[in-house]
Amino acid sequence: KKVVLLDCYIFLKTLNMIANSSLISSNFSTLLVFLRNHKLATRISFPNSDKIKNPPKTQFFNNSISGYGVKGRLYVCHSSLNLQNQQDPSMEKDVDGSTEENELGGGSNNGGNGDQWDRTTSFVLFGLWSGLMYYVFFLAPNQIPLTDMYFLKKLLNLKGDDGFQMNEVLVGLWYIMGLWPLVYSMLLLPIARSSKGSIPVWPFLVLSCFGGAYVLIPYFALWKPPPPPVEETELQRLPLNLLESKLTAGITMAAGLGIIFYAGLSSGDVWKEFYQYFRESRFIHAMSIDFSLLSAFAPFWIYNDMTARKWYDKGSWLLPLSVIPFLGPALYLLLRPSIPTVPALSSPTSTEEK
Repeated sequence: KKVVLLDCYIFLKTLNMIANSSLISSNFSTLLVFLRNHKLATRISFPNSDKIKNPPKTQFFNNSISGYGVKGRLYVCHSSLNLQNQQDPSMEKDVDGSTEENELGGGSNNGGNGDQWDRTTSFVLFGLWSGLMYYVFFLAPNQIPLTDMYFLKKLLNLKGDDGFQMNEVLVGLWYIMGLWPLVYSMLLLPIARSSKGSIPVWPFLVLSCFGGAYVLIPYFALWKPPPPPVEETELQRLPLNLLESKLTAGITMAAGLGIIFYAGLSSGDVWKEFYQYFRESRFIHAMSIDFSLLSAFAPFWIYNDMTARKWYDKGSWLLPLSVIPFLGPALYLLLRPSIPTVPALSSPTSTEEK
């Protein structure tokens, strides 16, 4: 009897194990079918959602099976999702902060620190300009003022041929200074126009034909980017159609090369004579400093122009060449692409007029 009872017990135990294994396998297969038919979304849109506020609890299944006096119950994935009440406060703070920062234009560069940077730059440039003007008028050498007037009249062709031969380096410097205003006009118009200020750039460019960098530096200090958009019709009118022309850039480049070769091929005695003039003449001393200033500021405006034309990736190799006096900027003007334009009707001014 004990043997028979033991066999019956083993038999019932085996049936119970089979029932439990069937329960697990059937529930697992049911779970796979449910997951296949109902794709679960793992992305959550927040912080403000009108569609999902208090979604109901989702019970995948609740299966209860009893067999052979044994009751088995299996619950799977009771999910409760409440986006409004269970949102992470730190995440909500970060999202709100980043959203607010994006609405303000992104960080401190365009905020108070940007204004402070503009004021600091303007202060430094005005300080540099004041120091330069003081040096030119009060500290620069002025040992031969009468000779300076004579040189100026000769360079302006106000004196006839009196047998005196002008220094070739001085002549080359004089004519190259006449091309610099054209180069800066091509760099500053239209990219250096300011949409945040009412100070136009063209009066400074006109006066730079007489004062060079001494006139342009005050505008550099007052300049506030970004520039206004360029309309398509603007490129068809003066002066932009002339300044954007490849023909103008080519003529400027060729003239600059000729002048530099004319002065550069001069003998050593000519250069020594020019250096002596530089040490004695206020006119030549100030003009030489002017040439150096124009050469020093040119790489910045080339970078600014290159960025506005969205050509930095392809034209960045020209930035190291832009430090070469005059020839580097002239080469950039010859190779740069056209300025991006907008239709005339889409500009703010045209819209207001309409």
